[in-house]
This record gives sequence, structure tokens and C-alpha cells, in this order.
Amino acid sequence: MSKGHAGLWLALVLLLTAALSGCGDNGQATKIKIGEVTRSVFYAPQYVALAQGFFAEEGLDVELQTTAGGDKTMTALLSGAIDVALVGSETSIYVYQQGSEDPVINFAQLTQTDGTFLVSREEISDFDWEMLKGSTFLGQRKGGMPQMAGEFTLRKHGIDPHQDLNLIQNIDFANITAAFVSGTGQFVQLFEPQASIIEREGKGDVVASFGTESGQLPYTVFMTRQSYITDHADSVQRFTNAVHKAQRWVQSHTPEETAAVIAPYFKDTDMDILVSSIQRYLEQDTYAKTPALEEEAWNNLLDVMEGAGELNERVDAGTLVNNGFAEKAVETAK
Repeated sequence: MSKGHAGLWLALVLLLTAALSGCGDNGQATKIKIGEVTRSVFYAPQYVALAQGFFAEEGLDVELQTTAGGDKTMTALLSGAIDVALVGSETSIYVYQQGSEDPVINFAQLTQTDGTFLVSREEISDFDWEMLKGSTFLGQRKGGMPQMAGEFTLRKHGIDPHQDLNLIQNIDFANITAAFVSGTGQFVQLFEPQASIIEREGKGDVVASFGTESGQLPYTVFMTRQSYITDHADSVQRFTNAVHKAQRWVQSHTPEETAAVIAPYFKDTDMDILVSSIQRYLEQDTYAKTPALEEEAWNNLLDVMEGAGELNERVDAGTLVNNGFAEKAVETAK
């Protein structure tokens, strides 16, 4: 073989090797099933990673399904129906408290604050938290992050959620907005885009942000079983790399650009609502800038759970958090 042909052959081999390096042994993309706890603009970077092909660039074939609720999401993860869960970190603690032999490990944070807003039925020009006392408050599910973070904020403002409010918690998450619109409650705790939709329709007024009030929390995190990490560490790393690419993309693009990319995941939501929702979350620093979960935020979560009476014992971050993948993703991106 001539030197020219040998050089050409070597170049082709190297090119093929690079193309297959992110794939499985058979050259096919590695399949990963994600279960998201709900469909929400709150998770915009995840949809950016899918729509912009960041997972595909890492040799991953990611399938997304909405598993509707923290308990159902965790059941799907523990049973192996999904590989990765996008859900609040409190669920990993609940599993740990039950004595699981295969603990659920948090490996890539997506959101770092509460994503809910306080919505009043009547327009309030000069809101004060004292106005909530004696009111009927349409809250979230007991033991879930929205409710626990909400109670944490209320207590910070001198309000006992179970003594000072008529607290309603028996309405399914998917039906809370409809219940408020139909006349239930004077105040309600809502995610975007529901908060913006109600405000635009003149059926409520966003008066405060629980995200701003409750501080940084590992509110929504990608997590999986320790056994999955042991068996598929390379896939978890590539998954985390894609998440970080999406996080950087969202931070460097306008709300309008992000809204245009994620619009296919919200076909029933008007573009202006998507834009305003993303804008609100960016303004309060909701989207995590890196996948790493900070120990201070973890300890804040423990405080929130403790205040809600949902924590049997404090669990060190090192027990249920693996930041190794996040740190490598950030280093690789530099």
C-alpha cells in the first residue's frame, strides 16, 4: 500500500472511531429512558437538550415520558421502567429513609429554586404576607417539594400554614389550576406557565415568588439507582455532559430563543406565555448553571423537610449526591 493510500486509510479509521465513540458496542446510540415528574417550563433546559440534539451528540437516544407525580416517578425508577428520573431530591431521601439497598443517587441538578408563585384571586398592588392570615389557601400535596418549600416560606414570614390558614391539600396536582379558576381558594401556589396564563386571563394576580423566598434548593434533579451508575457510568457521564450543554445554551440565549426551541413540547401554550414564564425563571435564577448540587443547597433542603415534619434523620449530601459527573462535565466544557 502506498504512503498516500495508507494515510488516507488511517484518516478514515480515525474518523470512524470518533463517530462511534459515543455509541454502544454495536455502533448504536445508547438508549436512556427519562421519567419527568411533570411537563413544565420549569424544566426548559431538559427540552433544549432534546430539541438541540445535545443528547444525540453524546451518542444517546433519550426517550422522555411524563410520569405524573413524585411517587409514580420513583416507583418507575425503582422498578426499572425508566433509567433516570427528573424529580425533587426529597424523593431520594424518602427512598433512603425506607432502607433501600440500592439507593437513588442525585447526579445532575436542573433547577435550583422553588418554581412556584403565589397567586391572589384579587389584584393586590402592595402585597404583604400578613394578608394571607385567615385566608383560604389552595396548596400542594403534603410531603412534596412545592408544599414543603411553601410552608418554609410562610413560617419565615410568621405564618403557621396549619393554624393561620384554611389550607386545602386534597386536590390532585393536575387539577389545582382548574380548581382555583372555578372559585376554590383566595390564594394558590402555582408553577409556570399556569401562573402567567391566569394573570393574562384576569383571573388572578402573581404577588410573590416562593423561589425567591425559600432560597437555593436541589428542587429538580436527574437521579438514578446506584446500581445503574455502577453498570453505566459512561452513559451517565455523557448524559450529564448534554445537560450542561443545555444549561449553558439557556443562559446564553434570550427567553424568546429558548421559547422557540421548547415550543414543540408545549403545543397548547401560547408563545408569549412561554416567553414570560422563562423570563421569570431566569430573573430569579431558577435554572441551575451547572449540574453540580451544592452542599449548602442540600442542607437547606434538609431544613425545609425538617420544618415540614418529613425528615426522620439528616442525611449528608455525600450519601445521596454524586457530583463527579457534574464536575467532569463542567471541566470538559471549558
